[in-house]
Amino acid sequence: MTHEEKRAWIRLVVAVLSYTAYVAVIASRTDGRSLTSVPYAGALLWTVGAAIVASIVAEIAMAVGNPRASRLTDDRDREIGRLGEHVGQSFVVIGAVAAMGMAMARWDPFWTANVIYLCFVLSAVLSGITKVVVYRRSLPQW
Repeated sequence: MTHEEKRAWIRLVVAVLSYTAYVAVIASRTDGRSLTSVPYAGALLWTVGAAIVASIVAEIAMAVGNPRASRLTDDRDREIGRLGEHVGQSFVVIGAVAAMGMAMARWDPFWTANVIYLCFVLSAVLSGITKVVVYRRSLPQW
């Protein structure tokens, strides 16, 4: 498994776990109230920050755990990275358009923030899955 494939796995797992933790925290705070009245901003910021830190720490641990591993990237790694990012970006666009529509319709900020966060997570997950699948199979020939 290449260094870049390991990084894709780390980011995929961290994205899923951090969003799951966020949803669990928000769900535990409802106490019979509507979701829009739940304080979400702190939990959202903490889970995003924790995900960033967790990814960095996991990548450092991976590098320390195998110091002799090559960190060189070749054309295949770059192409896989580019393909994964292009595929994942679709959810960033979907999130932006959805947030714009929600803002124009004057939806509660809770929904707007959570749709944006969900779309960022879906972008990371879709990008990670694409990279892992292509590493396991092969680059598509267009």
